Order: sequence, then structure tokens, then C-alpha cells
Amino acid sequence: MVGLQSFGGPAGQIAVMHRILVDEKRWISERRFLHALNYCMLLPGPEAMQLATYIGWLMHRTAGGLLAGTLFVLPGFLSILVLSLAYAAFQDSWAMETLFFGVKAGVLAIVVQAVLRIGRRVLRNWVMVAIAAGAFVGIHLLRLPFPVIVVGAGVVGLVGGRLAPGSFSVIGGHGANDDAESGLLDTALGDGSLDHTRPSPARAIRTAILWGTIWLAPVGALAAWLGRTSVYTQEAVFFSKAAVVTFGGAYSVLAYVAQQAVERFGWLAPGEMLDGLGMAETTPGPLIQVVQFVGFMGAFRDSGGLHPLVAGTLASALVTWVTFAPCFLWIFLGAPYVEALRGRETLTAGLSAITAAIVGVILNLAVWFGLHTLFHETFTVAWGPGRVLLPRPGSVDWASLVVVGAAFALVFGAKWGTLRVLACAVALGFGLRAVL
Repeated sequence: MVGLQSFGGPAGQIAVMHRILVDEKRWISERRFLHALNYCMLLPGPEAMQLATYIGWLMHRTAGGLLAGTLFVLPGFLSILVLSLAYAAFQDSWAMETLFFGVKAGVLAIVVQAVLRIGRRVLRNWVMVAIAAGAFVGIHLLRLPFPVIVVGAGVVGLVGGRLAPGSFSVIGGHGANDDAESGLLDTALGDGSLDHTRPSPARAIRTAILWGTIWLAPVGALAAWLGRTSVYTQEAVFFSKAAVVTFGGAYSVLAYVAQQAVERFGWLAPGEMLDGLGMAETTPGPLIQVVQFVGFMGAFRDSGGLHPLVAGTLASALVTWVTFAPCFLWIFLGAPYVEALRGRETLTAGLSAITAAIVGVILNLAVWFGLHTLFHETFTVAWGPGRVLLPRPGSVDWASLVVVGAAFALVFGAKWGTLRVLACAVALGFGLRAVL
């Protein structure tokens, strides 16, 4: 039910879970829900999917976590697979090209909205603003790797949190209160006395070995079978790395994925990343599922002797596997220890600094998308230690500018939701392309 209703990114997905699990069914208390959410926000990967897995684990152990996490992802996986097949088969048709012309304009407005939404939450003083600005300069001008920026921000936050906690610990506990824990789950768990909620070093070692093998064994097998230059091996290795550094949600990792998939591996053209994000915005499930489309198109164009659509389908499954298998590892390994820490505030300074850096990373994504959406041509200028992407003079796409302006008016003026904005952007795009 939650997976099918999970549109609009992690904020919307978490709101749906809160409404169903806390308000309607009363399976879990507000305080325990927010404690689990705090932990999931500290993890790499999609926090909404991990929150569903965490709550499933609390209620029905490992089997419950597996079922909850898998069913949360499954609707989005099937939806994007169908759309990827249609996109690959009909990409050059007028209808498909015009459809995604409107989608790109709507997505640009939504990405800018994400920058402002996260910025309002964390950029509360000059320290956080400086971290965000540094992250933007690092990724946009110096071309620093995304993992370096995330790790660097975390270290700065942890050190700064000790020296000046008032400036670095700006993310609170999501409004948790001291009400009694009266959910059905809380009544059963009490103070965490059930066996599977107790920390156990032996069980932690077994969990790490089991889920580490489940996650990485297919990657090693592909490398041994197909070689390191195979597109399947490259995708498995790349998205396994991405799964470890995707702090801040899908928008943050998209900057990293776009940079690598477009510029390094050549799996996608620049505008196609926007098309994939449009798919993820309009289908249920986590936005990070957009990586499935990236994997599909990479294998579709380098099929290794298979039919391109078959190759893309296999790559979709592979990329989904290496993206979400680590999520189960983080939850099943860490959740017992997190349950033991309930009531304590930990690592908020590091999380605050990472989130501030994510604002700069997403701003870079918005600039990158904007240049490729609003201009027909761009070029790169090398300077000192880095490079900067610039629009070619006289290459403004005026039709796209009109649709982007309308999308911004609907997002920031009318306060419309994602699906309505994208639907209107698509309709306007068809209208403009029909008369121009």
C-alpha cells in the first residue's frame, strides 16, 4: 500500500508512512517512528525505503524487513522498467521526444524546489552556508568526486560539533515529543526486550558476512566471468560505490551519477538524465530508482551480443540489486544498536554538515540540468585545477524557456504538487511543439 502511494520523493513517502503506520493503524508511536527516521537519515541510500525496512524488521524480524523493503521498491522497479523499454524503443519518435521535452522543464523546477526546501532546513547560519558554498565550488568548478565532498563535510561537522556545537548541530529530532509510546508495536516491544532488538556482536558479524556476500558476490562473479571492461561489471561496481555514498537522497547522488554516467562512461546523453528523473518523479517508489534507467540505457547501447532490450532489462535488475541490497545490510546490522540508543542525540553535527554540503551538490545538479534544458549547445572551459560548463551564446531554447517559466510559476506560485506540474509541463510542451 505504501509503495503504491509513494509519489513525490522521500518527504511525501515518509508522510504516507507516518499517516498509515502512526495515525491510522497505530502500529508504532510517534517517538519510535522518528527515532527510526533519524537513524535512516544518517545512512547512505533512500531513507524512506530504509525506514520501511526498519519498521518491518521491528514488527516481524528479518522476514518482515525483507518483505517491507522489497514491496516498497517493487512498484517503482516495474514502472520504470516498462517506461525504459518504451523509451528505448520509441525514443526517436516525435511523440516520445515531445513528451520528455515537457518533462525536463518540469523536473528542473522540482530540482530547484528541492534545493530551497533542504536549504531552509539546514542553512541556518554562516557556517552551514559556507559548507554548502564549498561543496558547490568543489563539485562544479574543481570537479571533486562526490564521495570526497560527503566524507569531508562529515569530518568537518564532527570536529566542528565538538568545538562549536551551536553552529554545527542545526538538525533537530524532527519534533519528537515525550508522549507515551502507545502504538501496538511499542506495547509489544516495551523497552526493547524482544530478542531480535537486542545488540549481539555474534549476530552482527553473521549479518555483515551474509548481507555483504549477498550484495557483493554477484559483482565479483560478473567481473570474473565477463571481465572488468564489460558494461555489466562497470555498472555493478559503479552503483555499488554509489550505494555507499548516497547521503542526502536521490537528488544528491544524481549529480554524481550524471557526472560519471554521461562524462566518463558515456551511458547516457546529458538530456537523458533529466528524462530518467522525470520517470522516477512520476512513478511510485524511491527517486533513487532513476539509477535503474541509467543502467538500462547503458546496457541497451552496449548489449554485449544480447538483444538490446534484453540487455537493458538484465542491467535494470542488476543495478536495482546493487543499489538496494546494501540498504538491508545497514538496517539489519545497525538497527539493534540504534534501538539500544533510543533517547540519545548522536552525530547530529556530522549529519548537519553533510546535509549542508548536499545543498551545494543539488545546486550543482540544478545548474547542470538548467544548462542542458535551456540551451541547445554547451561547451567546457578548462581553468586552473578544474573545468566549468558554459552555454554557447545564441543557443537559447526559447520553447523550453517558456515551459520552464510556467513550471516555476506552478511550483512556487500556485504550490502545485509534482504530478500536476509535470502533467501541465507535458501538455504545454506538446502545444508548443505542435505550433512551432
